[in-house]
Amino acid sequence: MIKFPEQFYTDVRIEEVFDTKIIFKKGILQEQKVRRNIGAFIRLFDGSRWYYSATTDIAHIQEQVNTLAEMGTPNPEILEHPIVKRFEVNRETIMNYSERSVEDIPVMEKQACLAAYLELLNDETIVHHTAVYVDNRTVKTIFTSKGTEVKFDKQTCGIRFNLELAYEDKKDQSSVSKAGIFFEDIKDVKDYVKDQLDKTIYFVKHAEPVVPGEYVVLMSPLTTGVFTHESFGHKSESDFMVGDPSMKEEWALGKKVGADLLTIIDDGHVIGNGYMPFDDEGNRADKTYIVTEGALTGRLHSTATSSVLEEGITGNARAVSFEFEPIVRMTTTYIEKGTRPLEEIVSEIEKGIYIETIKHGSGMSTFTIAPNRAYKIENGKITTPVKVAVVTGNVFETLGEVDAVSSEFELLSFVGGGCGKMVQYPLPVGFGGPYTRVKRMNVQ
Repeated sequence: MIKFPEQFYTDVRIEEVFDTKIIFKKGILQEQKVRRNIGAFIRLFDGSRWYYSATTDIAHIQEQVNTLAEMGTPNPEILEHPIVKRFEVNRETIMNYSERSVEDIPVMEKQACLAAYLELLNDETIVHHTAVYVDNRTVKTIFTSKGTEVKFDKQTCGIRFNLELAYEDKKDQSSVSKAGIFFEDIKDVKDYVKDQLDKTIYFVKHAEPVVPGEYVVLMSPLTTGVFTHESFGHKSESDFMVGDPSMKEEWALGKKVGADLLTIIDDGHVIGNGYMPFDDEGNRADKTYIVTEGALTGRLHSTATSSVLEEGITGNARAVSFEFEPIVRMTTTYIEKGTRPLEEIVSEIEKGIYIETIKHGSGMSTFTIAPNRAYKIENGKITTPVKVAVVTGNVFETLGEVDAVSSEFELLSFVGGGCGKMVQYPLPVGFGGPYTRVKRMNVQ
């Protein structure tokens, strides 16, 4: 049991991590790695400064706490500090994956699972391929000097196929992936993988360059999710507004940024990569309505930013590992589903572009999406594949152009990679949403 020094605020986050990584390159096993790791991040606050320590020597956490206390200045009023007063006191254990844990699956069974998909990669159009299996189970325990004691676990697994393709003089790079929570979720999804591979091969063979210009654009749930995360989610992270009056003014709550049909949510309770029932400060996760019916209604907070901006804690203080301090990060961010069927939304488009999959996205005030598979929409039907280099625009202007969201809806997780911010990469996050139609976007 940790003895917390008096006249300081202190918290300790212990992470027990299990993960597996298996890689085949062109059918040849390159890597088979199983790791178990445990470490702790310790913070101490004296009201003026934070003091930090990270260690893998779990048996000597108390000594680390004592050392940090020697650096700080005792503060008899520490519990009245505006930040310290806001820290929640939670006591709960939420362990969902003690049974059906990826830790219990033999590594050779995982390897055989991945190897079974390699026969699908024999098409002559695929000139090189890398197949990857990954899984992770993390158990977090957080103690604070205010009395918080929480423990929870999270788990993910997935397969990913990175492809280099060539057909005549056409070349491209693409990927196919499938994420899950349990090993069974990705053990036998050959039909899905084959369907995605067939689409990718067809695209390489038949796609023609798009004619640049402004188009009506329909985004798939995957594209919607990455667009929301990159272009809008990061802008909702409130640490960007601390000390920046212009950003705070741009992000004024109540500001109308889209049609009434547009609602954007960040929710740490969603099972998947972004699942965090408690954040890394021990605060309970929230379902935060960033945009409600087209108006800005919330932003994402750590305890410190909620104090500075005088708003409620949202449970969005996250660190990529025990080696880092928590900063404001998204969990699972998505546009809420609508009421209109996809078929009806497509039928109204005379000339447009459908973005089915993407390579990457980035953005803050402006955004860029690099599509992977995209198609023309002609006279209300999705037709021929087109190569699109980028889709760009101003975030708020584009949100104002959203005029339809579908009743069809999907939430997804990255397989490999994740969200980057400052030096903390890759942080697992969830994303997704409905099919989203934008009246006008710049397509190049």
